[in-house]
Amino acid sequence: MSDMEKHYPVLLNELISIISPQHGGTFIDCTFGQGGYTKKILDFPDTKVIALDRDSESMKEAEKIQNKFEDRFLFKNIKFSQLNNLKLKNENIKGIIFDLGYSYTQIKDPKKRLSFDSIGELNMKMGINDFSAKEAINNLDEKELEKIFKYLGEEKESKRISHNIVEDRKTREITTEELVRIIESSKRKKKYKTHSATKIFQALRMFVNKEITELIYGLINAAKVVKKDGIIAVVTFHSLEDRIVKYFFKSLSENNSVSRYVPKGKEEENLLKLINKKPIIASKREINENPSSRSAKLRCVIKKKNFYDFKTDILDKFNYLIEVENYSKKLWKKWY
Repeated sequence: MSDMEKHYPVLLNELISIISPQHGGTFIDCTFGQGGYTKKILDFPDTKVIALDRDSESMKEAEKIQNKFEDRFLFKNIKFSQLNNLKLKNENIKGIIFDLGYSYTQIKDPKKRLSFDSIGELNMKMGINDFSAKEAINNLDEKELEKIFKYLGEEKESKRISHNIVEDRKTREITTEELVRIIESSKRKKKYKTHSATKIFQALRMFVNKEITELIYGLINAAKVVKKDGIIAVVTFHSLEDRIVKYFFKSLSENNSVSRYVPKGKEEENLLKLINKKPIIASKREINENPSSRSAKLRCVIKKKNFYDFKTDILDKFNYLIEVENYSKKLWKKWY
């Protein structure tokens, strides 16, 4: 395997230094992937890892680790939004980790067709999905596509692109190559630092995999199940994800954060404490070794007291994005 084909766990040393596995405890790796973070944590003898991944392909790597660390490793093929359904009563959860990027192996998987370099039918399903990008592109109306591209991809030319998609699909089904061609011909500006289809493909991946809802419920449930003095660490790769994580962490580390069961009027300690006010970013050395780390941001918080239920307005704050994701209900009715 060449260096380009290896999967590098981003900001690994920085993350390990924050979660301190040398002191032992149980950690939840919410985005197991190729197991980069998990393997490093299991290097420390008194640790245990519960790993989650919606992508069933990750089970191959999980089996190798299971054979080596039979009593200290457990893998579940579930979405991380469901982590509160794990039976964790007897577990001392010291850290919960999210890496929201796609691995090199996932991006290059010809079956998933996540990339604009892919060939053939649109897909983008990461596992445990209700529909694919093919159904979305070929069935949602122009206004719905425009909002997906605008809000999930932050694409400035979403209106032109969605109009041209709807016009084109009157005569043919939109494939991956066809979608790239439509995007490129729709753009007024022709020279970009990144590929002109990057933002549209990002938006479609997020929509197909309901990544906004996943992230929000993943964060809420992580805050519920991590123990007092435990850490939640999240690595994001684009501004939309980072905005959600930043808001959630900041809002629960300020004076307006309260447990549901505290008597009214009682002065309440903040539920979380920010470890780093500003996000941790990759060093120049890491960026040189792994260019995909250049956009990575690591944010971490400590849980300051024991609680399970708590108030948060994060669903209201990002409701406009959840509403866009809910266009998918139209596709469930059509295909299931």
